[in-house]
Amino acid sequence: MDGQGAREPATIPQMSSSAPAARRLFLWLALLVAPVTAAAPPSPRAAARTGTRVEVTLPASLATSPLDGRLLLFVSTLPVDAKPEPRFQVNEQDGTQQVFGLDVDAWAPGTTRTLGEEASGYPLPRVSELPPGEYTVQALLHVYETFRRGDGHVVKLPADRGEGQNMARAPGNLHSRPRRVRTGEGGTVRIPLEEVIPPLPRPRDTRHVKYLDLPNERLTGFWGRPVSLGAVVVLPDGWHDHPGQRYPLAIFHGHFQPTYEEMREEPPDPSLPPVDLEGLRVHCPNGHEGALCTRYGYERLVQERAHAFFRTWTSPGFPRAIVLLIQHANPYYDDSYAVNSENLGPYGDAITFDLVPEIERRFRGLGPWARALYGGSTGGWESLAAQVLYPDAYNGAWAACPDPIDFRHYLTIDLYADDNAFRSSGPWRTTPRAASRDYLGRMRSTVEQESRLELALGTRSRSGGQWDAWEAVFSPVGPDGYPRRIFDKRTGVIDREVAASWRSRFDLVHVMRRDWAVLGPKLRGKLHLMVGLSDNFFLNDAVYRAEEFLTAASPPADAEFLYGARDEHCWSGDASTFNAVSRLTYTERFLPRMAEWWARTAPPGTDVSGWRGAVQPRR
Repeated sequence: MDGQGAREPATIPQMSSSAPAARRLFLWLALLVAPVTAAAPPSPRAAARTGTRVEVTLPASLATSPLDGRLLLFVSTLPVDAKPEPRFQVNEQDGTQQVFGLDVDAWAPGTTRTLGEEASGYPLPRVSELPPGEYTVQALLHVYETFRRGDGHVVKLPADRGEGQNMARAPGNLHSRPRRVRTGEGGTVRIPLEEVIPPLPRPRDTRHVKYLDLPNERLTGFWGRPVSLGAVVVLPDGWHDHPGQRYPLAIFHGHFQPTYEEMREEPPDPSLPPVDLEGLRVHCPNGHEGALCTRYGYERLVQERAHAFFRTWTSPGFPRAIVLLIQHANPYYDDSYAVNSENLGPYGDAITFDLVPEIERRFRGLGPWARALYGGSTGGWESLAAQVLYPDAYNGAWAACPDPIDFRHYLTIDLYADDNAFRSSGPWRTTPRAASRDYLGRMRSTVEQESRLELALGTRSRSGGQWDAWEAVFSPVGPDGYPRRIFDKRTGVIDREVAASWRSRFDLVHVMRRDWAVLGPKLRGKLHLMVGLSDNFFLNDAVYRAEEFLTAASPPADAEFLYGARDEHCWSGDASTFNAVSRLTYTERFLPRMAEWWARTAPPGTDVSGWRGAVQPRR
């Protein structure tokens, strides 16, 4: 999910893992949504059939050949000049606007497609339920490409184009400009696609930060076309001046990050609003509350902390290490979850056996004993998974608010005991399952609502949303080449056969319990988990299961567990402040602890004085 890393507006950094006003740090829809304050949508009960047809035209001037993809229509109650545009106004919260989606195949330039009753909608499921009225509308075509995979399947998917699987910003996608229309009087609403989203500029290297694009043969073989892994490499101060010195490697896992935003060489922009720390504590506690964060000076705080960290990074006493951010967006999500997947390919092996050794070769790393993993939410799950599944390749994992690490707590679903993901049932009633809550326990969205949203954005696990992302990573390949559903997106019925497959490969608590005789000696002292007791996505529940096993495990695990009272997603172990601040200090807090551990566990006779900073080894 989003965790340290739900994607935010460009001015707000993301630190790792799947919402805007609905923006989870494990927030998935952050890839599409921007926070917006909206009028409440019309009640479906008051909806009347509009009798209105919606036709979208693909002009010949915008395409030279037929296109495949997902045609989306965004319908907003906000004014036509409201910011952001309707394509950014859909989320999982009550303030969401409306979206309808339809698959299109071989759409010929110069022709029109109609969004009718076959289109899937959210929150209203059908176009005919749209109440008569005046709305701002915008159409978008999320373009798919055809992949002829190495496993023999041919699938149509949205290739990442450098944006991190954000369909609202993906270069090459087509959209209309927002326009005001009236529905309910019959007739046809005609919307031409008018603009193509341009390519993104590539970041430039600096003295401390380098950007790499490394072709990978394993992934190329799987996808049937050239695939690369991106890397953002942060070099320690003094790296250029001491060519004989080698360094440890800290691997920061999380959502797609185009740059390293935790560090800033320049002072803060003086034109930004001043920081109101108490206002942020009340109104922007997690750093993902959109306009409220801006109002109380969060952009300024982000830049202040990043500049302060640059001074720390270059100070004499701070440990010297290489930091690696991996860019592994793929056709299903902004991140591969760093494991081998039937639907995504061998990302785990590609990262562990290809990318990481190559980074160490180019930038003078020390090898497996001096590697550690850290991150939050999606990045927390990845850090723990990589350490568990590749126990000899890494030496330490600091996992904050990890995505579900025990599928008995797949948020509020037990994939092994429950029959339905949408609701629990008794002899006389059914109860909706929550997907998110606030720190007081008030439900913000249900599993069914979020599933309906993903179904509107894309069929066959192609929405780019969080539930579809898990499905793509964890599920077996279906007969059609797309991921098998863990539960039916319309009814919620759970597929027990798929659940059993998930358990055997990706239920991390189950894997540790099953294989502990081998894993135990290799993982001792390496596992550090932290989570808020009021995590918005109930992620603390699965961590309890991990603690139950690891505290009683034999041989001993010596694992660390930290819990934040009343803390939401994504608490990362800092009890001195709140999430909006602590999410900006991952490397500053975790790297000294890694350095201490590396110094303690270094091979006998190893000289650690060149990189350990002020850290003293404990022997």
